[in-house]
Amino acid sequence: MNNKPLILVVEDDSPIRNLIVTTLKTHDYKYITAENGNAAIMEASSHNPEIVLLDLGLPDIDGVEVIKTIRSWSNMPIIVLSARSEDNDKIEALDTGADDYLTKPFSIEELLARLRVIQRRLMSLNHSNQASSVFVNGNLKIDYAAGCAFLGEEELHLTPIEYKLLCILAKNTGKVLTHKYITQKIWGSAWDSNVASLRVFMATLRKKLGNDSNSYIQTHIGIGYRMLKVETNIEDEMLP
Repeated sequence: MNNKPLILVVEDDSPIRNLIVTTLKTHDYKYITAENGNAAIMEASSHNPEIVLLDLGLPDIDGVEVIKTIRSWSNMPIIVLSARSEDNDKIEALDTGADDYLTKPFSIEELLARLRVIQRRLMSLNHSNQASSVFVNGNLKIDYAAGCAFLGEEELHLTPIEYKLLCILAKNTGKVLTHKYITQKIWGSAWDSNVASLRVFMATLRKKLGNDSNSYIQTHIGIGYRMLKVETNIEDEMLP
């Protein structure tokens, strides 16, 4: 039985679209395709896919507009596909509601790894809805009700901002959060000085997480940060 998610592939460049579709087919994913933004919105609303792969440079409407429209009625995960030179576009897409991004040209292995990250996130969301007052990821535990965090048996002695930063990342596990998103959540604004402060608090938080820091928090240089889902007993497909 195929329990792989249904994926909507939105890409106007037919060689890239065909490569993605062939990859999905080979790995038993179900898929539908759209060649432009309006078709993507129609397919997303009628088929309700579990994941969307979305090219930003579409011929009719901007990919960011597609994200805005989908986000007005659904939280389905969206992975943005973008050219290497489009850093600002990637940041705008993530701030608008995209979950992750892939930079063209990307490898098949990279695409499959990102899909697995999203799938794990979907599964953990389904399982964690019952115990939403406690977050557990590997050895990291956050007790939201008590306002404290633990690594293994030891309590992490975090400042209020470090704790808030950890909670923001934890509540969006698997999702790339931009500097702007995080600073607005913490300080209510996204001034350059706040981004500089964020880097300082991230460094002190990482220090308190110790050697495990890189297992939990992934830095996307120039973009932001992501809390990684830490697998127990499963060999993790870590992303670069």
